[in-house]
Amino acid sequence: MPNVLVVEDDRQTREEIVGALTDHGCRVDSAETGRDGLMLAVAGQYDAIVLDRMLTGGLEGLGMLAALRSAGVVTPVLILSALSAVDERVRGLRAGGDDYLTKPFEFIELTARLDALMRRRDLPASVQEYQVGSLRLDLLTREVTCAGRPIALLPREYRLLEYLMQHAGQTISRTMLFEAVWDYRLDERTNVIDVHISRLRKKLDPEGSMPMIHTVRGSGYTLRAPE
Repeated sequence: MPNVLVVEDDRQTREEIVGALTDHGCRVDSAETGRDGLMLAVAGQYDAIVLDRMLTGGLEGLGMLAALRSAGVVTPVLILSALSAVDERVRGLRAGGDDYLTKPFEFIELTARLDALMRRRDLPASVQEYQVGSLRLDLLTREVTCAGRPIALLPREYRLLEYLMQHAGQTISRTMLFEAVWDYRLDERTNVIDVHISRLRKKLDPEGSMPMIHTVRGSGYTLRAPE
């Protein structure tokens, strides 16, 4: 059972996050201020931290994050903030955050992002390939095969597939793909993600008989082996 720390100064939001994570199977501690959150984070053994950026009480979110990293704590941190501008998100990531989720958000995306952070942390350094069913992606040679059939991918298609395979079985939102594969460089209203997903589907399954990339209505996409 993952241990998660939630640092959020709004009581209602904090209680809702704690409830959602508890329902998701996490053991959750919470703090209202940056100072209390810092003490818990340094003293405890957490698998992830959910940190509100605009904390009150003398130590705001990025200040707590800087103190945390200075103390040698490398626990993955998901920053929550109403500041949605690209520059603000980049600032949060450069300050030591591992991911950045803007308010308001859906709890399904919050839990998906935390799962991704914890999975990334646990990924062995020696991993050289991803495999989902008969689909195989070699991280060293960048070769992709499906049931032994070579699949030629453009660079962006490769990055998209790599990210989906890294998080196989999880629901990945459009925002997560936008940030991870396109590095915030697109207008989120564009349909470029849908276009790339469509092309990738056709390359993986030309006949459309054994789909691997599925649309999760209202949430995003998931990749899983055909049943």
